[in-house]
Amino acid sequence: MSLFSVKPMQSIIVFLALLSFASLANRPEFEVELKNHLFYPAEIEIPANTKVKLVIYNRDTTPEEFDSFDLNREKVIFPQKKSVIFIGPLPPGHYKFFGEFNPNSAQGTIIVVPKKSATDANIETLALAYTAPLAANSLLFKEVLHVN
Repeated sequence: MSLFSVKPMQSIIVFLALLSFASLANRPEFEVELKNHLFYPAEIEIPANTKVKLVIYNRDTTPEEFDSFDLNREKVIFPQKKSVIFIGPLPPGHYKFFGEFNPNSAQGTIIVVPKKSATDANIETLALAYTAPLAANSLLFKEVLHVN
């Protein structure tokens, strides 16, 4: 290869690497603990149609295998270690998972909920902005009445 073809190739590789790192940084991350052969929390809500990173910490002294027929995932998590599993994008619904070595106790559900639209988020923000002062005024009014 000539010197002129190597430089553009390196630039393209560096650009693609940076682009992939940037997309990983924006990915939602959820944490689960495995303690006493139980998942905490046992229910996790994630947004629909979004690939998410699930970080599982095994706090037990024995290994456990994260297993889900619904998610088509299985992974052994060694004692006192963490493991990462990527799931999604998924449509709204309930997806069961369990610990294969302790299936009667280590159980959980991933609940996929529709993403809130920008309008829904704005309505919630406005509602909070208007109700917070009302609640504060209500407490102040009660204190004034109580003093008199």
